[in-house]
Amino acid sequence: MTDMKKLYYVLNLALLLTFGAQAGAAEPQPGTKLRPTRTVLLYPEGQSVDKGIIENGVAITSGPGESNGLSGEETSNDWGDFGNISDNARIDIYLPKKPNGQMVISCPGGGYQYVSAFNEGAYVADHFTKRGIAVCVVKYRLPNGHWQVPLTDVQNAFRYCRAHAAQWGIRQIGIIGFSAGGHLAASASTLFTDELTRPDFSILVYPVITLEAGVTHQGSCDALIGSKDKWLDASLPHSVYMKNKARYEELLQYYSLENQVSADTPQTMLLLSSDDGLVVPENSLRYYRTLLDKNVSAQIHTFPIAGHGWGFFTSEFGNDRLGDYRKVFFDAIDTWLENIK
Repeated sequence: MTDMKKLYYVLNLALLLTFGAQAGAAEPQPGTKLRPTRTVLLYPEGQSVDKGIIENGVAITSGPGESNGLSGEETSNDWGDFGNISDNARIDIYLPKKPNGQMVISCPGGGYQYVSAFNEGAYVADHFTKRGIAVCVVKYRLPNGHWQVPLTDVQNAFRYCRAHAAQWGIRQIGIIGFSAGGHLAASASTLFTDELTRPDFSILVYPVITLEAGVTHQGSCDALIGSKDKWLDASLPHSVYMKNKARYEELLQYYSLENQVSADTPQTMLLLSSDDGLVVPENSLRYYRTLLDKNVSAQIHTFPIAGHGWGFFTSEFGNDRLGDYRKVFFDAIDTWLENIK
């Protein structure tokens, strides 16, 4: 067994042992028969050690940076919603039989409180791998008020995939994100640190974009940076209160991603429903307008029905709330990806 195979064996074994300990039950499985080619822990030694993935003596990813402060067992349900993700942050890699040279890193949503790993992860892989597109689903650490943590995980997913791109026959690596995962994908598209972590393209599906009160999804905002009540505690000394207030307002502006778009933001497609009452369309519209202002190639598709959270949950897996517009949705994405240079 090669050193590489030993690494994957150890990582997968660690995952199996972890999940087997959860309430005596196995990890739930999606409706698709597709399973990951491999699953890799982003932090094999957990969050207490600032170390990422090392292969052949070389660090190919960064460490966790900081802990998200969560403890206890990871949770999951039959719908594939994974909660309390901490030390076991991981990526599921799906490699197609005939790669076309593209890969999509998927950031499932869940309000930054859980990860919707079937609807916005495994089913994403089911669709794209049939078209020769590789997929990496990130089961990222939930922020729990530690706002840098999810983006650190996604950037490490990019580092890992770029390190193996030639081996997998991949020349482009983009990102897709849904709801709060759309906020995370937009963060990756605007707050990248270098060419390794910059997506080549970006697909945002009913994304949270702004943290402005009344427009944002407040639950996602609170989970990411902490609630307003936490920051603005009037019982604190005035100087501390004012310092906290300034920092809170700074974070609201920084993670309102319409403020972070630049000419270097990757070409972007946005897809949403006009009747979305959970993450209002103004989020996508703000991002789209700013992309155009910065001369970034962008397009937007708005469907009249379906509300929020329809993802890649087609009629094959149950009730498809996108209905007759599902084909339009897939055709739009597939055509766009085929024409990306």
